[in-house]
Amino acid sequence: MLLLVGAALALPTVGITVVWQAQLDDQIDAQMLREAEKLRQFAVSAEEPGAGPRYPDGASLLTAFMTINLPNREETFFSIVDGEADRRSVAPAPARLDRDPTIVARLSALPSGRSQVGWLNDASVGRVRYGVIPVRVEGDPHDVRLVILEFRDRQLSEERRVAKMLLATGFSALILAGAASWLVAGRILAPVRLVRHTAARISESDLTQRLDVRGDDDVAALAHTFNRMLDRLERAFTAQRRFLDEVGHELRTPITVVRGHLELLDCERPQRSGGLDTTLDERTAMRSLVLDELDRMSRIVDDLLLLARAERPDFLNVGETNLTDLIVDVVAKARALGDRYWRVASVAEATVLVDGQRLTQGLIQLAANAVRHTLDGDLIEMGSAIRDDRVLLWVRDTGPGVGPMDRDRIFGRFAQAGRFGLGGAYGNGGAGSGIGLGLAIVREIAEAHGGTAWVEDAETGGARFVLELPAYYPGQEGNHAPDSHSGGRGGDRLLRRKGPTRKWVHYLSSG
Repeated sequence: MLLLVGAALALPTVGITVVWQAQLDDQIDAQMLREAEKLRQFAVSAEEPGAGPRYPDGASLLTAFMTINLPNREETFFSIVDGEADRRSVAPAPARLDRDPTIVARLSALPSGRSQVGWLNDASVGRVRYGVIPVRVEGDPHDVRLVILEFRDRQLSEERRVAKMLLATGFSALILAGAASWLVAGRILAPVRLVRHTAARISESDLTQRLDVRGDDDVAALAHTFNRMLDRLERAFTAQRRFLDEVGHELRTPITVVRGHLELLDCERPQRSGGLDTTLDERTAMRSLVLDELDRMSRIVDDLLLLARAERPDFLNVGETNLTDLIVDVVAKARALGDRYWRVASVAEATVLVDGQRLTQGLIQLAANAVRHTLDGDLIEMGSAIRDDRVLLWVRDTGPGVGPMDRDRIFGRFAQAGRFGLGGAYGNGGAGSGIGLGLAIVREIAEAHGGTAWVEDAETGGARFVLELPAYYPGQEGNHAPDSHSGGRGGDRLLRRKGPTRKWVHYLSSG
């Protein structure tokens, strides 16, 4: 960066100097043309009508001309007669080049037929632009010449001095700025180095390292982001370890049961001497038990895969879903779960942006739990509502309810409370097959939508399981901060679709 800034300072200064020099050369040539024109006009005015030239020879003409025509600053005139310096202008010259025989001889050797221009190099004054104008007077046999000298380097010295001052001040400022930038950059990059060192200290077994963040600039924001990333990693690793421990514990039981019965079958085979029917019955019963345990393992694996997919961005497939249709469809499907009094409670006539299939899955899971903990003829109702831009979906039953100490814990993985067997989604098994993953799946579905799930006591007894989601509506612009669980998908705001309630809602409500 310092090299870039230095080049940005030097290049314009050098460029300006080159432009000044080119402009000065043009001005010098123009000045020589003006002096030559002045000499021509002077020679014309020196002729008297009818009497001829006023001056008898060229030397006297140039002497008179240099007497009345004074040179500018950094300029001088002198005359050459027959190869020798003759007269010079009265103004002091920056250098007496008329006394240098080499220069005088060079200028005298130039062709006399026309004016000549060129450059002279003098060690004391640098480059000098010269112009030689031959002068002839009728009747004068001598070789007379006017020499005009323009001391170009002396005229350019002021511009060069300014350029040197610019370069010197710019270089000094660059040094000061570089030192200050070095210190400031060191302080700015210190948190970055701290991030690098902290990242180097983090290992798979130690994710507790955090950055000490100070200030509120971009680097501090980077440190905050790094700390939040470490928090997420630590939670993920902790959840993974806990998840593996729970999975290992849950799968170990059915595997042990299957292995024990297979070993028992193998040990008893040679000892059996009874009838064929008894052995066949035992083997049939044992086969049924083993298959049941394998089915239970399959359900565990399916639920675990579903929970694992809940962390992926493509877990949800958000689309327009009518809440009335959703509740009615779920009640229609849940009627096959058990002989209960199924009822549709109040419904919200609104279309929202959600994943209808995932919500159906969650509500069916809650309905299966309600069936598992109620008796034939008990009431199970479902409903929906919109309150303060929040969608509420609930399943209420008249079962034994959930104790206050268990209301948060039962939504954890492999958690069960009281008589609640909280596993087995719709179609995965019957009553009594719970493994403690069902409500965990329900909560994951709610959180993937940016909401939550909880359980509360129903007013008429039993439990009321509620899914609360943000209400995002299609058809109108709005601001929605994407949720990390849902992969950034969300909806816009507020479009209600009101209409007549479906005729078959009443049929389902009547049981």
